[in-house]
Amino acid sequence: MEEPMYIKIHNSLKRDVERRIYHVGDRIPAERDLAKKFGVSRMTLRQAIKTLEDEGILERRLGSGTYVASQKVQEKMSGVMSFTEITRANGQTPSSKLLFYQVGKPSVSEKERLQLADGVEVLRMERIRYADDSPICSEVVTIPYHLVAAFSKEDISEHLYQTLQDQAGFKLGQVKEYISAAIANENDARLLACRKGEPLITRRQVTQLQDGTPFEYTRAQYVAERFEFTFAK
Repeated sequence: MEEPMYIKIHNSLKRDVERRIYHVGDRIPAERDLAKKFGVSRMTLRQAIKTLEDEGILERRLGSGTYVASQKVQEKMSGVMSFTEITRANGQTPSSKLLFYQVGKPSVSEKERLQLADGVEVLRMERIRYADDSPICSEVVTIPYHLVAAFSKEDISEHLYQTLQDQAGFKLGQVKEYISAAIANENDARLLACRKGEPLITRRQVTQLQDGTPFEYTRAQYVAERFEFTFAK
């Protein structure tokens, strides 16, 4: 399967940052210039930029442009708990809407985070998560496809952790989470039924199996007024 164009652009820009063509704090070229350079629509270009923002590589500054992000302070968290478990623990009813579900090549970032060998395909899905029918977050989840190839679309998209534990016999291990702040753009506002410019909480998460193998890379954005993270020590 051919690599999506937005993934190719993502990889190219990420390599430019890694090679210090763009340094921390540098403003990257305007969207119209990048769209012309790559020969794509502004919509495709924005999709690539958005994935880099979700990964903490780029950051958008309102009214100024998009910049190479500075390193964020990281908060250590422990324990693996699914959105469904969190929502039910709060006395709410969880649900989700699947927007995208496809097997293909990983992006450079996905390959790095999941420590994948060359040629390994991933399953990438995008969904909106709800609590009592209120949209709480949008998320993109990437999983090495060989780990979930035997399971149904419903098993994976609705209860991934339970499927891996109960049907595959995997035991979940550590999780690394990176939390930062963002603001909603037009697409976020549409997906999450919030206002453009409203505060969001961005979470990037890599979850491992008990043997240390990364099996899930998640990029999620939460409406700040509808969700909070609690840190237990």
